[in-house]
Amino acid sequence: MSVTLEPTSAPAVGSPPGKDRRGLGLLVLSLAQLMVVLDATVVNIALPTAQQALAFSDADRQWVVTGYALAFGSLLLLGGRLSDFFGRKRMFVIGTIGFALASALGGAANGFEMLLAARVLQGVFGAVLAPAALSLLTTTFTEPAERSRAFAIFGGISGAGGGVGLLLGGALTEYASWRWCLYVNLVIAAVALVGAAVALHEGERPARPHLDLPGVFTAVLGLVGLVYGLAQAETEGWQSAATLAPLLAGLVLLVAFVLIERRVAHPLLPLHVVLDRNRGGAYLTVAVAGIGMFGLFLFLTYYLATSLQLSPVATGAAFLPMLGMLMVTAIGLGAVLVPKIGPRPLVPAGALMAAVGMALLTRLELDSTYAADVLPALLVIGAGLGLVFAPAQNAATAGVHASDAGVASAMINIGQQIGGSIGTALLSSFAASSASSYLAGKGSSPEVLAQAAIESYQTVFWWSSGFLAVCAVLAAVLFRSGPLQVDPDAAPVLAH
Repeated sequence: MSVTLEPTSAPAVGSPPGKDRRGLGLLVLSLAQLMVVLDATVVNIALPTAQQALAFSDADRQWVVTGYALAFGSLLLLGGRLSDFFGRKRMFVIGTIGFALASALGGAANGFEMLLAARVLQGVFGAVLAPAALSLLTTTFTEPAERSRAFAIFGGISGAGGGVGLLLGGALTEYASWRWCLYVNLVIAAVALVGAAVALHEGERPARPHLDLPGVFTAVLGLVGLVYGLAQAETEGWQSAATLAPLLAGLVLLVAFVLIERRVAHPLLPLHVVLDRNRGGAYLTVAVAGIGMFGLFLFLTYYLATSLQLSPVATGAAFLPMLGMLMVTAIGLGAVLVPKIGPRPLVPAGALMAAVGMALLTRLELDSTYAADVLPALLVIGAGLGLVFAPAQNAATAGVHASDAGVASAMINIGQQIGGSIGTALLSSFAASSASSYLAGKGSSPEVLAQAAIESYQTVFWWSSGFLAVCAVLAAVLFRSGPLQVDPDAAPVLAH
């Protein structure tokens, strides 16, 4: 069953966009992407302070993170399809305004319930904003070399967003207030909206769009079950009914979703979008890389803050060299090489480099130093990740028709979200098991506890290295050789 939705306006017709406006448009879209990506980590830094200020429990604290992840992850497909139906600029503006207002609500929170509601609303509007931004990029930059440069910048910002969130969260919490970790989105959104009014323009939309209601129902509930089950695994364990029941229900609903999409006339997710080798490979490799990335941002943050005793600002700043290297390789190499050779040589090489860098972190001890032991590994990881995210995001939407750009863009965000959720659950359980094994029979002196933490970090870094190596193998097998094919019918959508 599907319902026909009347579009709110006729498809836009206009001249091709000028290059000056497209550069401004790229800046606007990158800012919006940064706002969504960094919000996954910037709030984490502020959580302990917010918990103390609002007096909520440790169990409630998890829901401030999980509430955002549930809403964002489960509604991405619907948000992507709404962009295809009602216009990418329109949904981009709605998503940006909604995200900013939800952030303001969270910054003004006077209790846990208000903060949780704000985080859920951030997830809802983020699910509208993220695919709209990426699909605008996809349908605007269609010439291969120009497209690769645009995706190099956009992908570099996506990969760096988590680290930027750590730095920004630390600085705002230490020098201003935890509330500014949310209020800062108002500043970013204001700049993005002004730029959108100047540079962005609506693209084509179907004259009579059809919404696949059974697909929406099974996709949303299936993704809710999957993300919720993974969140429960972190706290309840993998054998708990609270973990297994939603995971199994989510998987069953997602299988039902695929069966529905094979049969309906107007699917929410046309299966040819994901069954293409390049696009399917991009979604999968980004998800697996996301698992490994979680080990870096969370557990290396713990190490820097607790073992090396760095301040929140210094902990965030410690990631800056990695982010700089990520941008250098994404823009300097990815943008130049992707149009010539495609993603197949680059993504596996980048994932292997990141795996080597993660393996270097397994040597960290209580007496290690940042300059000698952490920095070299971060530089290698950053160089590798720059060759993973930008080419993979480019491949994730390459060759898709403009009418499916929103849903294709949603899928890459779903891959990142599911990868991060799996990383949270898996690596946290591995760390806990490793620390428990080390502590068995050793007592609980401060020295023993400190070494147990080191053992848990080393275990996580080995697993993260392994996941990145798997990412390299998947990319080598799944991506096609040669340059990416770009849809010639993808209409430009930025203003002239």
